[in-house]
Amino acid sequence: MIRAVEKQFVRCGRHREWMYQDEQIALMPREYSARLAIIDHAASLIFDIVDIKSGRVAGEIALRIGDGPSLFYLGHVGYHVDPPYQGRHYAYRACRLVMPVFKAFGYSTFVITTDEDNHPSIRTCERLGCVLESTVDVPLWCSAEFQISRRKRRYICKVI
Repeated sequence: MIRAVEKQFVRCGRHREWMYQDEQIALMPREYSARLAIIDHAASLIFDIVDIKSGRVAGEIALRIGDGPSLFYLGHVGYHVDPPYQGRHYAYRACRLVMPVFKAFGYSTFVITTDEDNHPSIRTCERLGCVLESTVDVPLWCSAEFQISRRKRRYICKVI
């Protein structure tokens, strides 16, 4: 069953309209998959993070809606901010803006994973009020399949 938020994502993406925004960034839907087989059949919604002032894409935030062995290590959220826009809290802002998506899917919490030495991402998680659940060793199959590091910090973020 496709939820209203998924229909909105597709509609906004088709018309190149912002779906969420605050005073500095907007989230523009870019790519949708209802069941991504490679990632535990999770729904995948990828947004471009747009710098409102310049109108340029400043990064992306990807949501993975589901559960399974891969998602345990990948988390529900992945993001990156391009170097010219780093230091402006765009990842934090994007995570705050996508919370209604998780709420629409019935999530009360979601997981963000980060490398142990990714201090900007760790600070983003802390700023969001996430709780460090654990640091885990990533199995070789998962590390190789998704080209991620062999250790991840798992943060639990409460949907607000």
